[in-house]
Amino acid sequence: ILVQERNERLFYKLLMENVEELLPVVYTPTVGEACQKYGSIFRRPQGLFISLKEKGKILEVLKNWPEKKIQVIVVTDGERILGLGDLGCQGMGIPVGKLSLYTALGGIRPSSCLPVTIDVGTNNEKLLKDEFYIGLRQRRARGQEYAELLDEFMSAVKQTYGEKVLIQFEDFANHNAFDLLAKYGTSHLVFNDDIQGTASVVLAGIMAALNLVGGNLAQHKFLFLGAGEAGTGIAELIALEMSKQTGAPLEETRKRTWMVDSKGLIVRSRMES
Repeated sequence: ILVQERNERLFYKLLMENVEELLPVVYTPTVGEACQKYGSIFRRPQGLFISLKEKGKILEVLKNWPEKKIQVIVVTDGERILGLGDLGCQGMGIPVGKLSLYTALGGIRPSSCLPVTIDVGTNNEKLLKDEFYIGLRQRRARGQEYAELLDEFMSAVKQTYGEKVLIQFEDFANHNAFDLLAKYGTSHLVFNDDIQGTASVVLAGIMAALNLVGGNLAQHKFLFLGAGEAGTGIAELIALEMSKQTGAPLEETRKRTWMVDSKGLIVRSRMES
């Protein structure tokens, strides 16, 4: 972080020439520890914080960002940071770290990247009592209030940076992650790494493995341990590819995958619980 703050050019030169060695330092697992301690190691802001208190003024807030030509935004609300749970505003380490990878691995100029954390509170009691916590000291906003804030943000982003800006949703809780992707997939250029990025890599691995084990995708059944964003995202992409290859409806190809979570096999009779 110190090198990134003092000499950005040197930071990226170092990162790009030593990618394998430094990835665990700029992203997982180190970034998780940084988020947990974010309040106590905070020196100066990185990225743009947008809180519930800015509702109705998000367009003005975006215009305060000094760079005007933004190509990629990574945004989180901090509710499900890695496997660490709700870290609220301290989740900012994730968009900052992820965007350094967009530069190091994707060649996007750092000035064209915008890390954003949307602060709607936190349900983490430990953080709410922490004197060094940098976010809103209230429990998470839900429902209409949350939806309106996100809608205002998405509209303001398009208005400020145009149709082609990529918005990556990062480390939202499951229920919001899938909803946001579905809601804005037709109107904005959006991407969720947990749901789509992981799925594309796993599907590529499966397709390569079929050359060795034989048969086509639809002849195999898939069992998942875990049913979070990654697991369900992978399962859906496998079903989509099966449907594409065979012409069978998606409802049928989904039946080739089974999912087990901490409470056992996921079946319709569990919906009520």
